[in-house]
Amino acid sequence: MALTRKISPYDPQWPLQFSTEKQRVTQAFDAELIDIHHVGSTAVPEIYAKPEIDILVVVSQHLNEEDRSAVLHTLGYVRGSDLSVGHHFYRRDIDGVRTHKIHVCVAGHVQIERMLRFRDLLRENDNIRQQYQDVKLQLEANNRGGIGEYLSHKAPYIDAWLEPFMDEQD
Repeated sequence: MALTRKISPYDPQWPLQFSTEKQRVTQAFDAELIDIHHVGSTAVPEIYAKPEIDILVVVSQHLNEEDRSAVLHTLGYVRGSDLSVGHHFYRRDIDGVRTHKIHVCVAGHVQIERMLRFRDLLRENDNIRQQYQDVKLQLEANNRGGIGEYLSHKAPYIDAWLEPFMDEQD
């Protein structure tokens, strides 16, 4: 079983694709919108990534979810399963190929800090960025169970790198 996309070299178009999509999806969020961030590996210069733009939307609360989903649907997004309480997920595929993912989290949700902290860590630390890239490429090469397997095997590495920072929060 394949991943949603093949990992590929960094593309300088990824930040531009994020900016374009940020403008498009903003309309789905009314007064609840706090901020929109580019996260995931496509937000990190010079790292290999699955070419799927990850968008983190921070909201004050989940209001008018049906209206939000309807607007996002007109933009090509499909609501996926909630990843946790307060963490909604949408995906956009074009011609059967995943291109974008939106994570909508209520302010204060632990995943907001994790996504932003890990993105920034990768941007700032060449050694960790290279190690993470190597881990992802190895997981892709050995993957037999699809995206679920890939994500579950990648998570312990992310947790280990974030642990010192998350301990500071306690």
